[in-house]
Amino acid sequence: PLGSLTTPAPLQHVKNSANITMLSSASSRTLLNIGSRIQCRQFASLTPPNAPTSRKVHSSTKADADVVEASPAIEKVEQSSLAKRFIVTAEVTVSKIFPAGFGWQTSSIIAENHLGYAPDSAAFALTTGFGDAVGVLVGHTAFYAAKKAAVDSSIDMEKEAHVGLLLGSAAFCSGTAWQPLVDVLQGMNLPFLQVFAGTWA
Repeated sequence: PLGSLTTPAPLQHVKNSANITMLSSASSRTLLNIGSRIQCRQFASLTPPNAPTSRKVHSSTKADADVVEASPAIEKVEQSSLAKRFIVTAEVTVSKIFPAGFGWQTSSIIAENHLGYAPDSAAFALTTGFGDAVGVLVGHTAFYAAKKAAVDSSIDMEKEAHVGLLLGSAAFCSGTAWQPLVDVLQGMNLPFLQVFAGTWA
């Protein structure tokens, strides 16, 4: 009869293999889930209880309050630098430029009126150069001597005398070349502004 039919042995083997494969897959998934949970718990145990949940990003940009507080300091530094520059310019004008011009003009009068040198001669140029150098040396030394006596007693006058001598040697070169350069530019029939610019260059 049909009810007494049994499953052939090969089919029964296939069914058992399928069941074993399904059990193995289920066991593998279970083990993976358990392993994942264990790893998550271990990671959670390593994290401090009060640790922040979000990462704080470092920024080199100053806060608005810092910028506002620093602005007056920057303006003060800029103002002090500008004032210092004007003070130095005034000192150079008083101690060197005016004395140099006075020395050059005085020596030119002496060279032409008392020594009889022609304005286009080398003797005239050397005399005016010497007067320029003496004016710078005396002006620089006298200015810093007065400044030391009135304002700053720490000024080293020996050092300033050496500086004045060095500046005076440079003034001798420029004062000597002044009149010959003016004569050359005027001999080229240049207008006044071009002669002025060429001389000061």
